[in-house]
Amino acid sequence: MEIFERLAWYGIFGVLSLYMTAPTDLGGLGVSDQQRGTLSAVVMSFIYLLPVITGALGDRYGYRRMLLISFALMTPSYYLLGQVDSYGTFFLIYMVLAVGAAIFKPLIVGTVSRETTDENRSLGFGLFYTMVNIGGFLGPLTVAYLREISWDLAFTMAAAAIAINFIPAIFLFKDPAKESDSPKNNKSIKKILIEVQDVLGNGRLALLVVPIMILLLIPGTGLLEWKDVGIICFLWLFINFIWDKISKKQNYNWYSSKIKLGNVPFILYLLILAGFWAVYIQIFVSLNIFIRDYINTSDLITFFNSIDPIMSNFISGANVEKLVPLIQQLNLAHTENVTPEIIQQVYFKLTNYSVMIPANEISQLLNLDQSYLDINKANIISNEWISKYQQVKPEIIASINFGSIVILQLFFSKFSAKFKIFHVLIGGTLLLSLSYLLLAVAPSLLISGTAVVAAVLLFSIGEMLVSPKSMEYIAMVMPKEKSAMYQGYLYLASAFGFLAGGLLSGVGYEYFAKTLNKPGYFWYMFSIIGVISALALLVYDKYFSNKLESQKQT
Repeated sequence: MEIFERLAWYGIFGVLSLYMTAPTDLGGLGVSDQQRGTLSAVVMSFIYLLPVITGALGDRYGYRRMLLISFALMTPSYYLLGQVDSYGTFFLIYMVLAVGAAIFKPLIVGTVSRETTDENRSLGFGLFYTMVNIGGFLGPLTVAYLREISWDLAFTMAAAAIAINFIPAIFLFKDPAKESDSPKNNKSIKKILIEVQDVLGNGRLALLVVPIMILLLIPGTGLLEWKDVGIICFLWLFINFIWDKISKKQNYNWYSSKIKLGNVPFILYLLILAGFWAVYIQIFVSLNIFIRDYINTSDLITFFNSIDPIMSNFISGANVEKLVPLIQQLNLAHTENVTPEIIQQVYFKLTNYSVMIPANEISQLLNLDQSYLDINKANIISNEWISKYQQVKPEIIASINFGSIVILQLFFSKFSAKFKIFHVLIGGTLLLSLSYLLLAVAPSLLISGTAVVAAVLLFSIGEMLVSPKSMEYIAMVMPKEKSAMYQGYLYLASAFGFLAGGLLSGVGYEYFAKTLNKPGYFWYMFSIIGVISALALLVYDKYFSNKLESQKQT
């Protein structure tokens, strides 16, 4: 079930940025980068916040029943995503899909945890992680082929993949045995909320933080500007400062109490990891559009052409039949003076057709006499462009991340076991920053496609080091009876990181790449965030980790 669910999820989410920013005449949604970033931020943070609740619902009502509800939500949602053409409707359907995904996520992890013993748990989770990455590898490759036929077909494939999961869920899956049927193991929603206060903080803290998180999402909808949101956030912080000063330390009414933090060392660890996850999420929400818009992958096309032309045709989305009418349309649409701004607009439109045309050739096309550009001439231009300028589909390059993890995760898990956990976390985070530095300079290199492949591999090594070690640390330092609880709250680091990363992706890419035409600055920004996160881990290890580790003895 995990393979099919991940195949559907990563098949669509892996190309979501491409679909949302693709022009409507290519079947895309045609929205702005800021809208794209907002949707990614909301959906991804929601998926990692909700399992705190949905995991408890699985324990209470049964895993099998909740799995069926999950599939019942996801199957029509995937299909309907391909049928709507407005941003608002697309957003709402994706939120329904996110609820289904958030229900599914903790159930499979919980099943593996309950059905394995101390002797084979490592193997069980290793197999689980392998299934995740096999699905993540196959999903984008499948969609890369289907979207050339129709974007609708890609969404239908994802719906079909989820629908297949009804078969094992109904006929093969059995609820895993509970560790105990005692009441203490059947957590109510009320008990979970009390737990949240102990780990994170009280209701007053939530009242401070949650509205700010919601406000940060509003600029992506176009309802408010960033400066307006900044002013409102400042006022809200000031009001809460005064509110806290006049509140009593202990009060029966939660809203009259002072703001109280929970487990401070753990919260600091979450916030630092959030920086890593904000950097990490760019491989899904930003890399594809960056490759499409700025990376000349003709060196990769040449390499695969030398092996077999069929391979180069598969990895490229360039198509004569689609280019011919577009060439005629562009020539007819620009009869006035052709400005650099118009050439840039046409350039970005053409990148959606898997060709990267130099500005001088675009200018020649737009200034060509309309009476001269018949269908035969357009055909000749189309074939010339494809032979010289066709590009690799971005998701093909991005899928190297999943493929490398399937092959190399075991090796790097064994390798990292020789080192102190924080040294591994710091080293892995710095590798992500290094990979983004390589992405920043890639557009200026003669072998820019090869440079991006190298950056993705470097990124993948960093991910293989940090992702499992961040969870292993909490399992190691917390008391055994609290380990599972804290592992669950560790997902909050991902939620906060994905929220920040999604928003920065939309705003940052629109400003640095599209407005300033300096895409390298975008990757420098995230590389700096990665370095800051690594330095924060270094400081945490020196001054705070002992405070968290001491809780194992209490």
